[in-house]
Order: sequence, then C-alpha cells, then structure tokens
Amino acid sequence: MSAMEWLEAASYLVTIVGLPLAIAVFVYDRRRDRQNDEEELFLRLSDEYADFMRLVIDNADLQLLSAKPRVALNEEQQERKQALFAILVSLFERAYVLVYEDDMSRQQARLWQSWTDYMHEWCAREDFRAALPGLLHGEDPGFVATIRRIADATRAT
Repeated sequence: MSAMEWLEAASYLVTIVGLPLAIAVFVYDRRRDRQNDEEELFLRLSDEYADFMRLVIDNADLQLLSAKPRVALNEEQQERKQALFAILVSLFERAYVLVYEDDMSRQQARLWQSWTDYMHEWCAREDFRAALPGLLHGEDPGFVATIRRIADATRAT
C-alpha cells in the first residue's frame, strides 16, 4: 500500500469511528453541563430558602415555626408576617418557574419534589392558606394553579 492509500484508509477510519465518538462526547458533555446547571440552580434556591428561614428565626415572635400560634399577634406583627408570607410565595414561584416542567427528568422531578414538600408544609398552616389569595395576584398562572391545588389538598387532610 502506498502512503496515499494509508492516508485515505486513515481518513475513512476517522470518519467512521472518530466522528461518531466526537458527537457522543459532545452530547455527554452537554448533558453533564445541563445537570450541573440544574444542581447549581437548586443550590441557589435552597440557599434562598435557608435565608428565608433565618428571617423566620429572626422574627420568632411571629410564631411561624409553631403549628398553631399560641398568642394573638398585634397589627405590626401581622404586617411582618404578611411580608414574610409574600417573600415565601415569591420564592415558591421562582422555584416553580425555574425548576418545574411538565415533562421532567428523574433528576428534575427529585429537585422539584423538595419544593412541593416545602409548599405542603407551609400550606398546612391555616394562616398561610388564608393569606394565599391576596398573595397570588399577578403570579404565574401555572404556579397559582399548583399552589392552590396543594393548599386544597392540605386543607382536606
């Protein structure tokens, strides 16, 4: 075989093996990058929820960690509680918009499940459910439907 024939055979080999391999590596890297982006997004949202919980702790007089408040709140406390509920609904909506999809992968569904758990936990509070209608004006329609469904399911139990 001449050098030209070797080069031609090598080019065929690269085309047959190398090109599909390069495409597979590219697809794998894109999938891994997308998964890393989803996990980073989830971590940022989790950090925001942790910041919210710090606000709840800083405002312990509002009794937001108690299943049933023991003492009636004054007007200023009610206003702070309403503001915290507004922050929470905004955080839930952000999580919905950034994480939820109709056709989620297993990883996305796992990340979304954490947020539905938080929503169920807060919707179990009668005062949060009572505040929801006023907090949902102008929010994403899909999010509104989702949290209302959770609130209704929680109320029924």
